[in-house]
Amino acid sequence: MQAERILAGDVRALARAATAVENHTAEAEALLAELYPRTGRATIIGVTGPPGVGKSTLVDQLTRALRAEGKTVGILAVDPSSPFSGGAILGDRIRMQQHHADGGVFIRSMATRGQMGGLARGTLEMALLLDAAGREAILIETVGVGQDEVEIARLADVTLVVLVPGMGDDVQAIKAGIMEIADVFAINKSDQAGAERLEQELRAMLLLASDHGRMETPIVKTVASEGKGIGELLAAVRSVKDKKIRNSESLWMARLREMLRERLLERMPAEALRDGAEAVAARRANPYEVVGEWLRRWYPDRG
Repeated sequence: MQAERILAGDVRALARAATAVENHTAEAEALLAELYPRTGRATIIGVTGPPGVGKSTLVDQLTRALRAEGKTVGILAVDPSSPFSGGAILGDRIRMQQHHADGGVFIRSMATRGQMGGLARGTLEMALLLDAAGREAILIETVGVGQDEVEIARLADVTLVVLVPGMGDDVQAIKAGIMEIADVFAINKSDQAGAERLEQELRAMLLLASDHGRMETPIVKTVASEGKGIGELLAAVRSVKDKKIRNSESLWMARLREMLRERLLERMPAEALRDGAEAVAARRANPYEVVGEWLRRWYPDRG
């Protein structure tokens, strides 16, 4: 019944389902299993980059442009977690108030809760939910923790890496895997000094890292606060989406591996992890003994 309401466009049913997905309930898993055949139609755009580059403003402007075309949009804004409540802080429900009354835009802030890689647990499931609900574009803004936000490449159809001039050592700011995951580069705040130099450095690094099997990575200059370059950026994203050959099998292999890891950790008692960590820290056991014991306990046929 809930699946029918979601497919019919019931936003309240979608919001309740999103809460269940974020809480990893059994009901949410059953619902997603029922809805899965209706997925695969949305374009998932990952927006990542260092803190302070204007990712939220860029997502806001992309949403505005998509809505002007009549497209429905889902926004997943991954925020740092509050150390007290575990919930998302500085949620984009506050940052993007201008869209709150638009039924064509569904915004959800998700807390990382200690998850590495710039995404929250359940981001994939939330994207699948929005996809099934008929959202034509899904924008996922990563938390902005720096160089380790490469998990988005496993999830997004197109990964948009946002940079700004004047970050100090611009080359250092785009190392550690960011170059490899970028499908499109956006140089935001391009009206500031250093934008031309950053573009030149990017093109030089792309030339050095280029291979015949990789398409040319577009670089688009934007001033998101003024809405400049947004049309060109959206066109670049669509061009990449059209040209990019996705191996869905390898993509889902990575996704399923991550889902399996999450499920295994969810089912392992917290005290078992705590006891194992205590034993290893005290040198009463080594890590291999502890992990081997867990495998024998949970998977006796494989131990």
